[in-house]
Amino acid sequence: MKSFALLLLVLSCGMGGLGQKLKPKKRSTGEEINFRTKTKDVCTMSMSGDEEMKLRIECRSRGMSYWCEFAGKPSVCRAFRNNPRIYWNQIAVELRKLPHACESTQVLKTTMCQKAPAEALMKQIAAGVEPEDLANQDKSVQKTSTSMRGAGRSSVNKIGKPPILPLIKPTQHGRGSENEMEAMKLAREHCWEPLHGVCSYIIGIFRG
Repeated sequence: MKSFALLLLVLSCGMGGLGQKLKPKKRSTGEEINFRTKTKDVCTMSMSGDEEMKLRIECRSRGMSYWCEFAGKPSVCRAFRNNPRIYWNQIAVELRKLPHACESTQVLKTTMCQKAPAEALMKQIAAGVEPEDLANQDKSVQKTSTSMRGAGRSSVNKIGKPPILPLIKPTQHGRGSENEMEAMKLAREHCWEPLHGVCSYIIGIFRG
């Protein structure tokens, strides 16, 4: 009877330990926190990862947008493991005090993990700036270049056409050649050789 009771006690302890092992961990991935900086920049921070976390911050400010990314292992901090939401909220509170969420923020620190190892710190790994109207500018440039090409083609069609010249009738041209040949023939027959050209011209005038 005692052995049976001891067996039940061992099984219950084993099941209890198994239940603890199967208990899901607290995760902070897929969450987003919205905030505004000191200069009213509208920002969103999103977290991803498990042991090594990544934090991305995206902001909009005065016709432009900027972003930055941080990486670190806050999970080595016990306070973070107990309540990661408070950790990220503390980071958001610190970012609200800044005029720019990505400038002068190479390392993000929180009060709850001040004594944690250095690897727990979230360090900036990338950043960038992009005008929000960049796509619109590209489209306007394309439209302008297209319209200029169209205008160029129309101007070529209007200006580049060669002038229409009156056609010379073949009969007239042929008749003029015959008159010149006949005048030259008469000049060779009746004029000195040095005066053939002058005589041919005069004869051609008289012959019409």
